[in-house]
Amino acid sequence: MQIVRFKAGDKTRYGALEGATVVEYAGTPFTIFRRGRRRHLLKHVVLLAPVLPSKIVGIGLNYRDRATELRRAIPAEPVMLLKPTTTLIGPDDPIVYPSISARVEHEAELAVVIKRRCRDVPVARAREFILGYTCLNDVTARDLQEKDGRGTRAKAFDTFCPIGPCVTTDIDPSALAIEAYVNGEVRQSSSTKEMVFPIEDLVARVSQVMTLLPGDVITTGTPAGVGPLRPGDRVEVRIESIGILKNPVVKL
Repeated sequence: MQIVRFKAGDKTRYGALEGATVVEYAGTPFTIFRRGRRRHLLKHVVLLAPVLPSKIVGIGLNYRDRATELRRAIPAEPVMLLKPTTTLIGPDDPIVYPSISARVEHEAELAVVIKRRCRDVPVARAREFILGYTCLNDVTARDLQEKDGRGTRAKAFDTFCPIGPCVTTDIDPSALAIEAYVNGEVRQSSSTKEMVFPIEDLVARVSQVMTLLPGDVITTGTPAGVGPLRPGDRVEVRIESIGILKNPVVKL
């Protein structure tokens, strides 16, 4: 299933993508989720960020090819950070280039969406707590990250977390093609098999630190090929079996 959150007219609903249509569902994917009879043409709805998390947990340097690109050692355990929920935007929403940065970069990432409350979950049970997977762009003001020596400010600007277009359930995330395109040109091209820490391990380790709630997002790191964005660009994150997340870049 490909779960979406969408707006039709003045109403916001959850549904499922089926070809060129969205089938409306009652409830939420985290409670009771029942298929309805109403269908909407995809071109007649606005797709929103598919979830509204209480927190977005980022994982740094989790791809071997990215570590090689940076000439950095592979970490012994996951490096965690938090992005504020005010960074969240959906498909086709604009990424706003901040006036205090001179180098903003894309980071294509596979994101994990949590299905139900979990705390201190063992690796062997981690999949039970996962609703599905989506595309995420961990937009970063790289010059500020280098200046600060950490990613807190650099990753926290409003609009710096595009996510979507859907949450895909029932897929194996261990070897998915992941790509980033800017203005139709490929910038990143890798596979989730390059991850240092697999999905189940990440869920288990994060849940050792903090309680994860329904809809929370763990974004799992970016592969090699990270590059700059400019106002006027259009950036895409493409992940096999999930879809394409597209966003323009603007400067206000």
